[in-house]
Amino acid sequence: MTCASCSTRLEKQLNKLPGVEAAVNLANETATIRFRTAETTSAQILDTIRKTGFDVPPRHVMLKISGMTCASCAARIENVVNRQPGMDIAVNLASETARAVLQPGTEVGDLIDAISKTGYGAEVWDEKNREEARARDAKTAWKEWLVFWGAVVLTLPLVAGMFAPSHEWLPRWLQFLLATPVQFIAGWRFYRGGFNALRGGGANMDVLVALGTSMAWGLSAVVTFMGLHAQPVYFEAGAAVITLVRLGKLLEASAKRKTLDAIEKLLALTPQTAWVQRNGEFVETSIADIKAGDRVRVRPGERVPVDGTVESGESEIEEAALSGESLPVLKRSGDKVFAATQNTLGTLVIHATGVGEHTRIAEIIRLTEAAQGSKAPIQKLADQVSGVFVPVVIVIALITLVASGLWLGDWSEALIRAVTVLVIACPCALGLATPAAIMAGTGWGAQYGILFRNAEALETAGRLDTLAVDKTGTLTTGEFGLSLMSPAPGVSEDSLLATAACLEQGSEHPLARAIVKAAQQRGLALEPVEQFVALPGQGVCGNIAGEAALAGTADFLQARNLRLAAHTHVEAATPILVARSGQYLGTLWLTDTLRSNTPQSLQTLRDMGVEVVMLTGDHESAARAVAEKLGIQDFHARQAPQDKAAAVRRLQDMGKKVGMAGDGINDAPALAQADASFAMGMGTDIAKETADITLARHDLAGLAEAVALSRATLKKIRQNLFFAFVYNVLGIPLAALGLLSPVFAGAAMAMSSVSVVTNALLLRKRRPLEKQ
Repeated sequence: MTCASCSTRLEKQLNKLPGVEAAVNLANETATIRFRTAETTSAQILDTIRKTGFDVPPRHVMLKISGMTCASCAARIENVVNRQPGMDIAVNLASETARAVLQPGTEVGDLIDAISKTGYGAEVWDEKNREEARARDAKTAWKEWLVFWGAVVLTLPLVAGMFAPSHEWLPRWLQFLLATPVQFIAGWRFYRGGFNALRGGGANMDVLVALGTSMAWGLSAVVTFMGLHAQPVYFEAGAAVITLVRLGKLLEASAKRKTLDAIEKLLALTPQTAWVQRNGEFVETSIADIKAGDRVRVRPGERVPVDGTVESGESEIEEAALSGESLPVLKRSGDKVFAATQNTLGTLVIHATGVGEHTRIAEIIRLTEAAQGSKAPIQKLADQVSGVFVPVVIVIALITLVASGLWLGDWSEALIRAVTVLVIACPCALGLATPAAIMAGTGWGAQYGILFRNAEALETAGRLDTLAVDKTGTLTTGEFGLSLMSPAPGVSEDSLLATAACLEQGSEHPLARAIVKAAQQRGLALEPVEQFVALPGQGVCGNIAGEAALAGTADFLQARNLRLAAHTHVEAATPILVARSGQYLGTLWLTDTLRSNTPQSLQTLRDMGVEVVMLTGDHESAARAVAEKLGIQDFHARQAPQDKAAAVRRLQDMGKKVGMAGDGINDAPALAQADASFAMGMGTDIAKETADITLARHDLAGLAEAVALSRATLKKIRQNLFFAFVYNVLGIPLAALGLLSPVFAGAAMAMSSVSVVTNALLLRKRRPLEKQ
């Protein structure tokens, strides 16, 4: 939709459908549909929208998945759902969530039904459900621990017999009475989970545990009730395995909850109430009842509840929650403030522009959750292994049973070896190795103002060896000042400046803002501009009072057949040449200053082995002066947007992994071309939409931190994957050879997934580079 007539036409067509009440919102390009009767279906709604000439984009849905116990569960859901038409899903075992993309015509109910058929539960995951889940988890957690401690009490006498002078220090009937409640009450979750998995056509860790412990318990029960005193019993093996695995699952759940701490902390930052002006007075109001345009009062010590603009008052705001910057920022009338930041000194009255889901903190949470729910390329091998892991382990257990029985002639020993194989195999560690580290890494980043679009961006950033950077606003502050005017003979400075300011008054470019500000300080009147055209990286043109006017680079003016007079050269300054009615009026010289931490940040990147290349649309002399001051050997000036993208492509053709950092419209093509792209936090929307990583801090310190965080996260992922693979590769053969007991195998399996998550959680204790 491009205009009000579009939304009116669509609304009119939708309301013609029987039993339909539709309201179309042009601002956010959405339609609210209410069905008064069941005469019209969703498919008819979509068909009407398409016939009216509009498209319906895919729908993104986040789900909470219940019943998953290992990577095989996640793999099963993905394999089944992704075969359904109109559905695409990625499951995160660590957070027990899934992100799905539904094509138009596919309903959320269809998605949930498809997941249910695989043996798992699903519900839409939103703020309301999140609160309900917290309450539900708190209510059921004590029950899980109660069952565990009951199993401990019953299992300890059985395990104690392993260390007694006589192995069977308890009568077999008493062992049976102790082991049976553990097997079928404490172990019921494994039977239920295994049944659901098998019913859905798959197999998971629950199948392994239930099958292995049932074999040990069943053999022992048969031996006991048939009076086969010469045969040993293994009640302690099954009971110990179930108890230890339950302990492992409880510890794993606790560890996984900690990986979500970053999101929970961000959610807790926004206040639930605010002081809003109603009928001339400020009254305390629920955050849900605040709308854009409301006037909100924030007193000292309170958190800002909305995004907005300061109308009155002056104070310092702590923005660490958004940018990781610890120093307060002075805010005056006209300055922007953001929800979840802390007011420190004075009282502010704010004009609300973004509320609830439309605030920057909400965007940070959405980006972080999306990154945590995505998959890194490094996870592909683990996913492939997880998909066939359980069936392969069952086959190995059967081979172990038959081979050991035939070789040893002792079928009870062969059975225990097969049980040990089933119990020690752990697909959980494989499934948690990558997502646990991704969640910890992206959560840490969100707290320090580093937002990754997805897990692939997190992984790629750690592999960069070359970084291309824009100059203005990235290496420098982007706050230009007019340092000199060189008018042509017969042209006044005011005439030169006024013409340039008229052309630039509608632009948000840093150079344009500086020119307009200088004109305003001189009190110059700015005439309106017609037929305005802006060419990124070149200049602007338009008609002022019927006269054609130009402002931009020398090449921009010369391409339009304008003869330029010689002018004064100003070192390290950016020239803006101005012409009107075919006459060259002169040159404006603007200077920018380096950010204070740019030299140190560049040195940090070099120490990490990252080569820095500067790409700028600025004048050669200004670019050279900055490059020499910062020690940048490779720089390119007068780069149009397509030139920057081509420069990145050339570096990639040389076999380099290239990152690109920028903040303007002219950086967007290069950001899209780069292997990993970084948008500086206060940059343009198009830069942030194109970039893989958004930095809340508008300096390179955040970029160096992002690269370091990515490398630290990759290190944890490699450690976890190595441990998970080595554990299974060594553990299964040792179990098959009879070198491990079922009890040890159960303990090892329980602790393997816990250790993987715990190792990932070490990322939460990582210190920022500036504090190392």
